Amino acid sequence: MIFIIVLLVLFFDQLTKFFAAKTIGLNQSIPVINNIFHLTLVHNKGAAFGILKNQTLLFTAISLVTIFVICHHLRKKRGKGLDIFTISLSLILSGAIGNFIDRASLGYVVDFLDFRIWPVFNLADSAITIGAVLLGFLILKSNKEKKQN
Repeated sequence: MIFIIVLLVLFFDQLTKFFAAKTIGLNQSIPVINNIFHLTLVHNKGAAFGILKNQTLLFTAISLVTIFVICHHLRKKRGKGLDIFTISLSLILSGAIGNFIDRASLGYVVDFLDFRIWPVFNLADSAITIGAVLLGFLILKSNKEKKQN
């Protein structure tokens, strides 16, 4: 099941980035819902929100370490069923791989989802964020349970 989650998220991430790059001009914005949601093609050479621009080598290395560590943890969980922890790591892994592919092949990450109140992002970023929120929830829940015992 882990493989299916990672494969599906990775497939749709790369597919949507491909279509965005082929149909939207760089820095062009196409309103889907005017002033709320646009498709805006951006080449992000930094990290989240474009911070630390032109640090492609650093982010590529961080991505590789993240991918390795998560794969190691998921391999230990193989065959033990699917739980929220496994789903969260699978989402983070698929997002890390998706953005790694961009950095390694293009030198930047393709971003195109633009809600106007937030920096432009992509499906890989969404998967990482959802996975991190789930993981954070599990950590908080675990800490609360430990304090009660």
